[in-house]
Amino acid sequence: MTPKKIIVEEQNIIETLESNYMPYAMSVIVSRAIPEIDGFKPSHRKLLYTMYKMSLLTGQRTKSSNIVGQTMKLNPHGDLAIYETMVRLTRGNNALLHPFIDSKGNFGKQFSRDMKFAAPRYTEAKLDKICEEIFKDIDKNPVDFMDNYDSTMKEPVLLPTTYPNILVNANQGIAVGMASNICSFNLKEICETTSALIDNENIDITEYLKAPDFSSGGQLIYSEKDIKEIYDNGRGSVKVRAKYNFDKANNCIEIIEIPYSTTVEAIMDQIIDLVKSGKIKEITDVRDETDLSGLKLTIDIKKNTDADALMNKLYRFTTLQDSFNCNFNILINGRPRVMGIKTILNEWLKFRIECIKRQTFYDIGKKKDKLHLLLGLKKILLDIDKAIAIIRGTEQDALVVPNLMKGFEIDQIQAEFIAEIKLRNLNKEYILNKVSEIEDLIKEIADLEDIYKSEARIKKIIQKQLKEVAKKYGQPRRTEIISEEHIEEITTEHLIEDYNLKLFLTEHNYLKKITLVSLRSSSEQKLKDDDTIIQEVETHNKSDLLLFSNKCNVYKMKIYDIPDCKASSLGEYITNLLGLDNDEKIVYIAATDNYEGYMLFFYENGKGAKIDMSSYATKTNRKKLANAYYSESPLVRMMYIKGDIDLVAQSSIKKVLVFNTEEINSKTTRASQGVQVLTSKKGSTLVSVQTLEERKLSNPDYYRTKNIPAIGCYLKEEDKGDSQLSLDLE
Repeated sequence: MTPKKIIVEEQNIIETLESNYMPYAMSVIVSRAIPEIDGFKPSHRKLLYTMYKMSLLTGQRTKSSNIVGQTMKLNPHGDLAIYETMVRLTRGNNALLHPFIDSKGNFGKQFSRDMKFAAPRYTEAKLDKICEEIFKDIDKNPVDFMDNYDSTMKEPVLLPTTYPNILVNANQGIAVGMASNICSFNLKEICETTSALIDNENIDITEYLKAPDFSSGGQLIYSEKDIKEIYDNGRGSVKVRAKYNFDKANNCIEIIEIPYSTTVEAIMDQIIDLVKSGKIKEITDVRDETDLSGLKLTIDIKKNTDADALMNKLYRFTTLQDSFNCNFNILINGRPRVMGIKTILNEWLKFRIECIKRQTFYDIGKKKDKLHLLLGLKKILLDIDKAIAIIRGTEQDALVVPNLMKGFEIDQIQAEFIAEIKLRNLNKEYILNKVSEIEDLIKEIADLEDIYKSEARIKKIIQKQLKEVAKKYGQPRRTEIISEEHIEEITTEHLIEDYNLKLFLTEHNYLKKITLVSLRSSSEQKLKDDDTIIQEVETHNKSDLLLFSNKCNVYKMKIYDIPDCKASSLGEYITNLLGLDNDEKIVYIAATDNYEGYMLFFYENGKGAKIDMSSYATKTNRKKLANAYYSESPLVRMMYIKGDIDLVAQSSIKKVLVFNTEEINSKTTRASQGVQVLTSKKGSTLVSVQTLEERKLSNPDYYRTKNIPAIGCYLKEEDKGDSQLSLDLE
């Protein structure tokens, strides 16, 4: 048996994508995932229109399975897909600010991942009252209709909503290559904003539309910049956080509202992970106590725990505070467009104006038809007996209408209408009553024609409808607005325990971080052979640490990033900790909380620099700063001071000078060489700088000078015994 030949045919990738992929992508975008200006996707529209045709706007509830089955005449995507669409639109699911379906039974909850909805055979539903505004005058041809998938029925292309539903209920869709995520806004605010926009297209939207409003409530952290970005461009994000009560009696926190974008189960999982990892130690238990009265997540806490501080931590590290990412991508005339609020409302107004024009045109046609019939009826008023005689005298039924047309000079439609009048109504009173409507009809038609031609009058009608909708269905805001200025910024540091400690820097480049508690129990330091401690710093775990090297670099790190150790261990080898070069070593460390104070640098050439500590603070988390200090002269001493102090400088020719650091002007340039402190004589150099505590002088004022630079005074005989040089820092 000979093997089959595999024929490989080369294809142009662009042509293949255009012919195979693009039709699919466009079908998903246009026919499934992206909502249109009426605020609905095709699946929503098909379901609601089916329920409308089933008389569920005014009738009693029916089983959901009945609704699903009927909807399949318009939507062929399967019963489960239809039912899931229905679930989200129900009052029971809590996904929408203004649900479209009045439901009975278990429809799950938007805020729960695990609470499943009941099967459609158990639940019941009908259209909610607000759907009167969704289908208003739909029988007057306000929108186009199209064939369903098998051309056996007609369905609306859009629904003629009397308010901007597109912005009132949240809507999310993921298409091919694009997505849509529209947050919900308060109905009353939207109606007022739209009405104001009709009066003045240059209004500031933020004056009328405060912020998004979610069905799940919560607290929206208001940022003027973020809201303006969303309103102007249709993209951006808003932060929403949970609402809670603190039950002092039971020592627990009760979370009653959560962000729209998360679930109770997700929050519980995150809290449990934080407790297990030891990052949060104040929580003893967490449980879901949601019942028929609504959502409740209870967190038991330890005694004396600050509930507000704990919630701030949970806001930072769980989705109890979450972001809703807005992407106002909407189909306009079959094309997806990302638009800001004002553009969306203007597009809706165009759509709504067209709806009212079309239904006005429909009303004009109906009234003109009625007028035409009454004008024919008016003609027989002149001679009722003649009409009766014509009908009686006509032998064949088919000739009645032609004979009436001939006898009264009326057209066929008028003659048909007259011929259908009951015999009992062929009297003067009946005909006069009917004919009396002619004048009113003429006025009504003229008024409707004026409305049809006047966009200003149509806009007044829209404003009136918006006012009625806001009054009838408006609700108070569910999502509370709080200013971002009142929100405490929570960082990773809030999870880190703070405690007092000591840092030890050794000659051989080891750094030891030991708690004061550990030091009290064992203070004998273990060091390598020939190693010595060159500096001790007392600080706490949340301070910043600056490590200055002999290569004029400074390295920055958080002290809590350094592992704790005991006095009996060697500590951390700094070369490995910071990734130093082999010939680089740390010569000085300084701990600070707020970068206040100064770094002092004194050089062999007699100069001293006083650098603002703030010069080492950076907005970004840079770990290494070059040019940390002046490099052109050998460094004699560096030190960190919080305020000005007295210092003792000594030259190579035993000249001593006492001065205060306030005489040295501070600099912000880290590599500044500073000012001359000790004047050189016969080529003398600065050899040491010490504090008065370190260098005990019998009479410090003898060596003191009011102004620098100065040469100093020769060391007295009684002070020579205390003479000592500082450690060589080169």
